[in-house]
Amino acid sequence: MAKRQLYSIEFPVRCSPNILYGFLATPAGLQEWFADLVDQRDGIYSFTWGGGKPEKAKVVSSEENVSIRYSWLHEDPKEYFEFKIDTAEVSNQTILTVSAFAEKNDIKDESMMWEHQVKELFHRLGS
Repeated sequence: MAKRQLYSIEFPVRCSPNILYGFLATPAGLQEWFADLVDQRDGIYSFTWGGGKPEKAKVVSSEENVSIRYSWLHEDPKEYFEFKIDTAEVSNQTILTVSAFAEKNDIKDESMMWEHQVKELFHRLGS
């Protein structure tokens, strides 16, 4: 298996970090844009798409209104996907950074998937 690489994508968001964090860290928020169904029990999140079998992830780290990092239970525990919220110093604009792991040949396709998902998030935020 090829070594997977960490990649990141930044998105400017017209939304407060507090509101954005709720969409990134709660089952109800994630269900609005990320997966069809999201449940959380004992620190394990279950994500379901299209009525398929749930994929499970745990929260590895989180800081309210700043970042949350998930690790898929079926993947290498050193790998993760993370949502980080920053505020640009000059413009005071909120920036969402999505980081994840993928094989080098898949980074472009995975980035396009994230762009599609984040566009859905922006739609839900009214941004």
